[in-house]
Amino acid sequence: MSDPTAKSPPAPAPPRVGPPTKHQLALMIWLSVFPTLTVINLALGDWLATLSPVLRTFVLATVAVPIVIYGLMPQLHKIRVRLVTRTAAR
Repeated sequence: MSDPTAKSPPAPAPPRVGPPTKHQLALMIWLSVFPTLTVINLALGDWLATLSPVLRTFVLATVAVPIVIYGLMPQLHKIRVRLVTRTAAR
């Protein structure tokens, strides 16, 4: 008869995935920056066209960088981990 209060052994920890390579990181950045800048340009294009190139770049960077860093890159890192662990499990 087994003891109902006995704890089962802990589940093995998932394998740790190292940081992305330079090439993976470059692809992830491109995949997040290009669409972000495209959408911002489409949404604010008429207004941005009236600005000087330096001010337009400043506005684009000010809007795009937080979107990429806090919104898109964490999601791309999660997707990369899933892809790497799925490939390693095969």
